[in-house]
Amino acid sequence: MQEDLLNKVEIPGQAGNDEKGAGNDVSSSDEMFEHFRLLVDKGQEPVRIDKYIAEHQEDTSRNRVQQAIKLGYVLVNDKPVKANYIVRPSDVVKFVMPYERRGTEILPENIPLDITYEDNDVLVVNKPAGMVVHPGHGNYNGTLVNALAYYLHLSPDVEDERMGVLVHRIDKDTSGLLVVAKNPAAQLNLADQFFVHSIDRIYTAVVWGNIAEDEGTIEGTIGRDPNDRLRFRVYDDPDKGKWAVTHWRVLERFGFITVVECRLETGRTHQIRVHMASIGHPLFNDERYGGSEIRQGTIYAKYKQFIQNCFALCPRQALHARTLGFTHPVTGERLHFEAALPEDMVALIEKWRNYTNSLVGTND
Repeated sequence: MQEDLLNKVEIPGQAGNDEKGAGNDVSSSDEMFEHFRLLVDKGQEPVRIDKYIAEHQEDTSRNRVQQAIKLGYVLVNDKPVKANYIVRPSDVVKFVMPYERRGTEILPENIPLDITYEDNDVLVVNKPAGMVVHPGHGNYNGTLVNALAYYLHLSPDVEDERMGVLVHRIDKDTSGLLVVAKNPAAQLNLADQFFVHSIDRIYTAVVWGNIAEDEGTIEGTIGRDPNDRLRFRVYDDPDKGKWAVTHWRVLERFGFITVVECRLETGRTHQIRVHMASIGHPLFNDERYGGSEIRQGTIYAKYKQFIQNCFALCPRQALHARTLGFTHPVTGERLHFEAALPEDMVALIEKWRNYTNSLVGTND
């Protein structure tokens, strides 16, 4: 009996998972792997673990299960097992596997990449705002995966069961760091690190309003908004989504907006955008969550023009994946990378800093 599926992620590009025409990547998580948890029924007869998983998961071949077992990514009662392990009643089975590509041809494109780090196993890329991570409805070219396919000389063969090289994603209009795997073993190892939340991910965001506290934590279940399938929201009911945790800290205050640092404990789609909006501080110029309206400030025409000028400087949600840290899948070394704020966010923050200083000077 399958009691629950934790962090089950559907492949982007399937029905109900895309922002049609919007170009944003949308699934139930920012990670590119399927994470499962199965509780073996008390009446279960003895059976090999590879056969048990293959029989209890749709669209999961025994070959893929055996590959995951070989690489150590099938755990029973939190311990790795071999393919001949015999499941027992009440065993807790956890496993993680990369997506199958499922018929989407990835065409290599010669698109420049901003590479922060590279070795034989991993690649760290600084993605610009405006680039979609993975092909989907309305975005079959010009994506990060198309660029990686060219750079890494990947075959576009649709029969290849590997989903590709991605381990996680960030939204189209969010800039910053992504780790890319260059082989299946590295991909599964990194996926496991995301699964146990050992990856360090810190973002810089500009949000509306003057947050009262200096730091805090936002917790809650994130699921789709029934009134708008392109949005997510926070629910009290744990059955309506997936548990998400964001830790935030104020970096700088400008009265009507605040620059914050957000550290992800989990990785849900739009997590920071949804969480900050849920406490009344949506990201600056985040159209989907109300940040592209004037939320704080004065009623004067001069201020309204100032805000429009700010929107023009940073024509997207002001969010940047600044820090990425993980354990190297082969050497075991802890790696840490930083990506400087992009020019549009630097210009936005500087404009607000000058505006705030001018108000102080006027009051003096």
